Amino acid sequence: DVQLVESGGGSAQAGGSLALSCVVSGDTPSGYCMGWFRRSEGKQRHGVAAIKIGGDSTVYADSVKGRFTISRDNAKNTLSLQLNSLKPEDTAMYYCAAVGPCGRRWNIDYEWLYFGQGTQVTVS
Repeated sequence: DVQLVESGGGSAQAGGSLALSCVVSGDTPSGYCMGWFRRSEGKQRHGVAAIKIGGDSTVYADSVKGRFTISRDNAKNTLSLQLNSLKPEDTAMYYCAAVGPCGRRWNIDYEWLYFGQGTQVTVS
């Protein structure tokens, strides 16, 4: 079993930055991805970014490319998401996710096994 606990988030003005962190406990098999999802009010949860377990390849949603950066610290068992150049449309609940596909279905939430409780990001 895998447990995920997010921290960070909060409020920022448009153009600002925030950092999200996720502590990961439990076994995460290599060959799968870890990632971040978000759900805006009235919309479905969808993938924002993902990174391969045991590797460095990453993938991003088009809406955040060039602004968000996903990274992993294996020594600390943490997954991070740096959010720069924030826009009001980035306002959402952000979820850490583990054990999901790294291919073309990476951004579909029901393809993933584990999610954290979420942390709110609000951009005004």
